[in-house]
Amino acid sequence: MKVTLERTELLKSLTHVHRVVERRNTIPILSNVMLQAEGGNLNLKATDLDLEVVESIAAMVEVPGATTVPAHMIYEIVRKLPDGSQVVLETSGDDSTMEIRAGRSRFALQILPVTDFPDLTAGEFSHSFTMTAGGIRKLIDSTQFAISTEETRYYLNGIYMHSLEVDNELRFRAVATDGHRLAQAELGAPEGSEGMPGIIVPRKTVGEIQKLLDEPEAEIKVEISETKIRFTIGDIILTSKLIDGTFPDYERVIPKGNDKELRVDRDVFKEAVDRVSTIASDRGRAVKISLSEGKIVLTVTNPDSGTATEEVAVEYDDEEFEIGFNSKYLLDVAAQLEADTALFTLADSGSPTLIRDEGSDEAIYVLMPMRV
Repeated sequence: MKVTLERTELLKSLTHVHRVVERRNTIPILSNVMLQAEGGNLNLKATDLDLEVVESIAAMVEVPGATTVPAHMIYEIVRKLPDGSQVVLETSGDDSTMEIRAGRSRFALQILPVTDFPDLTAGEFSHSFTMTAGGIRKLIDSTQFAISTEETRYYLNGIYMHSLEVDNELRFRAVATDGHRLAQAELGAPEGSEGMPGIIVPRKTVGEIQKLLDEPEAEIKVEISETKIRFTIGDIILTSKLIDGTFPDYERVIPKGNDKELRVDRDVFKEAVDRVSTIASDRGRAVKISLSEGKIVLTVTNPDSGTATEEVAVEYDDEEFEIGFNSKYLLDVAAQLEADTALFTLADSGSPTLIRDEGSDEAIYVLMPMRV
């Protein structure tokens, strides 16, 4: 194999594929990226057996062929080569090493045979549709923070996506929860998503997709089966296994009867929570909110360092009561809100609270209270 290509193009592609490769691997071939030169393209492929990324870039192919080289090593080498340089990749005659040449730099990397490289065979996809990159990003950005990191509840380690009918309109919905908070976002369902199975997209896959969505208007092809999901983003194809589990009935968690409404300026609230939570310790992040007509008082008490209080003007004219929340969770939700005014719908100090942008139901957030 011998191929010549622009350093910038090669680096951009390696940036996309090398992230999938785990730094510690018990199976040597999984530390490698596969390079395949044919026609006028160089195809790069990396996998961790659950997630696979393939990208095709234009290149001058003198001798077609394929090999595998250490992914993080080749990425670091190409990253440190001079900007604008031409990179030559050439395998040795005995197929034991691949040489990387650029200007006066020479590197020879150990290679492993292509035959050992695993293929994440996709099988048949039952549903196929297109969405804009901006639409997918909105669903992910609005829900990703609530994905559980608790490995024992593996079925919560991703975003649950499904299509459903809401008020005679088909909607495409994404939901994530860790048991303490829940985030739900939805859009008009794309054509072709009707009747798709409810799927759980793993946290790592979600993070990789997020990094690949550069152009908000770009059309992204999404294909779904019972066990896999595939995204085609320009010249990049990302295929991932889905989490094999049953997502809980999240609709039961979303409160329907909360009758107390509180409206507050989103930025004022976010900054006030951020200030008072400076006092909080890592163990106790509770912020107490005391509600009374026209105002709330935020209080954080840390036995080791002191207390902080701040008064915030709000629209509220219901009964007085106190409720506590994890300050980090409050800030996470506030960071997702887009409207100038946040709407809190509450019941009492022991019941979950519903938070959303005033005037929009596209994204809703549920927070479980803390005892304070």
